Amino acid sequence: MAYPEIKKIDYNPSLKGLAHIYPDIVYSLAQRSGTKMTIISPQIPEDSQEKYPCIVFVQGSGWTFPNIYYQIPQLSQLAAKGYVIATITHRNSLEGHPWPACFEDVKTAIRFMRAKSEEYHIDSDRIGIWGTSSGGNMALLAGLTADDPNYRTEEYADFSDRVKLVVDCFGPADLLQREARLENPTPVDIALAGGNPKENLDVVKDMSPIYKVKEGMAYPPFLLVQGNNDEPVPYEQSLNMFHKLCDCGADARMIEVNHGPHEGTFWSQELLDLIFGFIMERL
Repeated sequence: MAYPEIKKIDYNPSLKGLAHIYPDIVYSLAQRSGTKMTIISPQIPEDSQEKYPCIVFVQGSGWTFPNIYYQIPQLSQLAAKGYVIATITHRNSLEGHPWPACFEDVKTAIRFMRAKSEEYHIDSDRIGIWGTSSGGNMALLAGLTADDPNYRTEEYADFSDRVKLVVDCFGPADLLQREARLENPTPVDIALAGGNPKENLDVVKDMSPIYKVKEGMAYPPFLLVQGNNDEPVPYEQSLNMFHKLCDCGADARMIEVNHGPHEGTFWSQELLDLIFGFIMERL
């Protein structure tokens, strides 16, 4: 009998193209239960000395508690390309943690990745941040406030929270322009501001990346991505932020998703490939 030809392929000693998940890693003790992240890493041979660039990913949650599982399938694509991804939780504003508690956690997560760079095979000089919605807001802020003592906790204080790249997807950039939320604040708005936001406009301004941009500063590259049919975060928020960055000499790029809403059908493989391309080119 003539059998079909057997296809032969080489084995994969470098484990290239494969990913591994480390779940529920406590990176901060700012709350009693511990604040956790999940790390998605390339699969790494035991004897490897290779170091990989790292992305800290902050899922949008309205500054409450992120669902870190929402983007794990997509982030795993990037991990398989040779990036260590830390998708993080942070303190929930509705549980008695006003601003800047959640942002302090984002900064702590960046320092944690540097502190654990040997353990997770991270190139500590190549750490970037990517966030969506409220996570995008904090990603922008992280890129604009490198090593700012106003947001530094004692955890891993000897390490820098500087990032080398920022990707922001539909993050609010100017919260002072959200007049409807200022006039009729939600419970989250009140929790973040520590009271009526209209009586705590200094906090609202501190949360707004657009007011942090200064001419002549050495900022990392920024990629802003926004749908033009986004109701919670109007397109103009990202457009004005993009213009402000460019006007102040920053290296900024922007992608407009036609008919793109907030999450959901905003996403496509085409968009992910553009974001991955920016990360792979700049980090």
